[in-house]
Amino acid sequence: MTLEGIDELDQTILYMLQCDARKTTSNDIAEAAGVSASTVRNRIERLEENGILQGYDADVNYEQAGYQLYTLIICSASVRNREELAEAALDVPGVVRVTEVMTGENNVHVSVVGNDSDDLSRIGRELDELGLEVVDEDLIRNEYTSPSADFRC
Repeated sequence: MTLEGIDELDQTILYMLQCDARKTTSNDIAEAAGVSASTVRNRIERLEENGILQGYDADVNYEQAGYQLYTLIICSASVRNREELAEAALDVPGVVRVTEVMTGENNVHVSVVGNDSDDLSRIGRELDELGLEVVDEDLIRNEYTSPSADFRC
């Protein structure tokens, strides 16, 4: 299924799940879209099977969870090893997200949590040992997300 294969109902489903997947039921989506709840459940299953809907992530407030430092570590990796190194970085304790960037030298962004600078230093060393070159570190204050406007009905 490609973007061309996504119809208005699929867009509504994706939008509403992006707004709040935990509190949105198939009945809620069905009511908004004017279809049955079983139709919505079938569509969600199809979106999942086709890899369009890949999961339901929890939005964690790391500071409230006891991690004082939420940091973005910018790394550089050779293009031929980038994907392998990005996946391996997920195994480093404290790493909560890894983003591969297709352009530029700073092509692996690693989001990490820790309690103190010792945690961040350890994570940086472990990323370096994997073969990622740590280029920069930025403390994150807040992170905001929004559902794609393309899916808005």
